[in-house]
Amino acid sequence: MSAMDAVPTGLAQGWCALSLLHNRIEAHVERALQAGHDLSVREYSLLNVLSRQHSGDDGHLRMSQVADAVVLSQSATTRLVSRLEDRGLLARYLCPTDRRGIYTDVTEAGLALLAEARPTNEAAVREALDQAARDPELAPLVTAVKSLSTAPRPAPVPADHR
Repeated sequence: MSAMDAVPTGLAQGWCALSLLHNRIEAHVERALQAGHDLSVREYSLLNVLSRQHSGDDGHLRMSQVADAVVLSQSATTRLVSRLEDRGLLARYLCPTDRRGIYTDVTEAGLALLAEARPTNEAAVREALDQAARDPELAPLVTAVKSLSTAPRPAPVPADHR
């Protein structure tokens, strides 16, 4: 038996199952968001992340933080921001206190599209999880994911304690 024929065990098998579950969910959500709202999963994620910003101290995210949140490189995130800006869903402007910084905000049109797409996203995630729950290898992961939605959220850490 060669290394290529070896069956993954332990952590490797768990990682493969997690990766499979992620890919199935993402593909299902992608199809639903594209069909219903002309949005990709990444575009939806970006709008969602940026919609949670606020104008107070530390209210705006740096591009590196946005890139981490949507799991893209900074250059890919910048291109994604540009595409959504071209569609009128995002707007960029100079930081009022640091002229080197550029903020990105969701426009009213972007907020409206996000609000319209949220139920589609939720339904698609739920459908994908329900389908995956029928697979014995994925069922424990589905249970874990579903338990996260009911778990209490930790309190935010004040900025001066980070």
